[in-house]
Amino acid sequence: MALPPEFQKVYQDLEVPKADWGKPSGEVISFAHALIVPAGRHVHTKLRLRKFQIDWIRAVYNPHDEKSGQRIVKQAVLSVARRNGKTLLAAVILLMHLAGPFKRPNTTIVSAATTRKQAGIVFRFVKDMIRVNSVLGKVLKIVDSTKRVVHRVDGSIYEAIAAEAGGQFGMGLALVVYDELAQAKNRDLYDALMTSLGSETEPLMMIISTQAPNDQHLLSELIDYGERVNTGVINDPSFVCHLHSVPLEARIDDETQWKKANPGLGDYRDKGELREAVKRAMEMPSQESTVRVYYLNQRVRAEMPYLTHGVYEQNNGAVDYSVFLDGRPVYGGIDLSARTDLTSLVLATEDDEQNILLLPYAWTPKDTIDVRTHRDRAPYDAWEREGHLLTSPGATVDYDFVAYQIAKITEGMNVVRINYDRWRINILMQAFARIGASLPLSECGQGYKDMSPCVEAFEELALAYKLRHGGHPVMRWCFANAVIAKDPAGNRKLDKSKAYGRIDVAVAAVMAVGAMKCQETVPTDVAAMIA
Repeated sequence: MALPPEFQKVYQDLEVPKADWGKPSGEVISFAHALIVPAGRHVHTKLRLRKFQIDWIRAVYNPHDEKSGQRIVKQAVLSVARRNGKTLLAAVILLMHLAGPFKRPNTTIVSAATTRKQAGIVFRFVKDMIRVNSVLGKVLKIVDSTKRVVHRVDGSIYEAIAAEAGGQFGMGLALVVYDELAQAKNRDLYDALMTSLGSETEPLMMIISTQAPNDQHLLSELIDYGERVNTGVINDPSFVCHLHSVPLEARIDDETQWKKANPGLGDYRDKGELREAVKRAMEMPSQESTVRVYYLNQRVRAEMPYLTHGVYEQNNGAVDYSVFLDGRPVYGGIDLSARTDLTSLVLATEDDEQNILLLPYAWTPKDTIDVRTHRDRAPYDAWEREGHLLTSPGATVDYDFVAYQIAKITEGMNVVRINYDRWRINILMQAFARIGASLPLSECGQGYKDMSPCVEAFEELALAYKLRHGGHPVMRWCFANAVIAKDPAGNRKLDKSKAYGRIDVAVAAVMAVGAMKCQETVPTDVAAMIA
């Protein structure tokens, strides 16, 4: 695109990668590199985009339709941890469309945020950038009272808006830069702005944000969609997503992983400050979720999990199966979910070092595994192939099949108690009776009264790093989905953090430890209960 005359001299002899010469990304980089940074760590220095910013700009602006010449990308997501130059990049993009190489006469562009405070942060950065860059000040007028910037010549307008301010947004928006969409409590503003973009020939919705705390959030849905586009599952060249995040399985104090979420580490983001935040989180587990969300850009829910990821992984010791067969007492927990979900058994025993070994099993229907892999957003199919998830024939869990397998699993073990919840237990008991199996089952309800002692016992062992679970992926997933619910008396039980998340194996594990540590009653004689 042709550069505005007032900028042509400024754009001479700038640092632009050769790969971007003659391309739209070169126009963006040239515009950015003509500016002075107005605030922050690099205040009053020449602005220089970093590699991750340039990579994103290339992905957004370079693809064009060969026939029309129009930009292909309509929506773009950039997700990085806090303090990685997001606000600066947002301001550059806004100004470029308002007064730079991508400006159009009489258009309206907006920056959007959930709160007035967040909207004000972006507006102030745009305003400060105009004030320290005289070439911008000559053509742009700042209107503080309405958080607007007006182009003095062609009538284009930039406005900062907030969801909490309410109001209606008219048609004809050319560009929306949504800052920290992760903070949005609903999708009302997003939907209104997307509708307003509909009448433009080259509309562009940009989202620059840290990750949202859960999978149900709009931003998470957009990122998940973008990841499917990136991996070729979906063909949608109009959608770009660049996610910078530390893998959930990584330890938060693994400094080799930090740059994955902080491409501006040591530049925008101070490494010493990040190191201190991680150190606090290691000493105060209640701070771990905050560090994971804002510093490592991980999708971690706002609710405090039952076990933090770090505590759970500290108990990731190997499980010696032979210990379950040497005659020492073995305990268990059975969680019978709906026939189309997970049915779980976890066995527990104590080794010679007083560690509690956990042996998890989970069953799911074979015929619907592909459907539920998509529904539950969990790799059931991969877990089955790897032997971590057992499947029963048919479209529902076959309790006769499960009963037979439980009998085979526990054969040769000194099983002294298996806790169960009342729900559907009669079906399983009848299945045990049909095959002549007798197991010491003991009732343990999943309400606050029965589960609270089990939850406390399991938690104490976990915090003392006395559990050994062997990194079983299905159990890890279930614990990742589990949060704590409390009654007015302070009793606790496990609850799901997601509508589709499963916690069955986690519940069975907690009941197994409860069977070992909390029960005083005599185990039930199953044979005597079946007529």
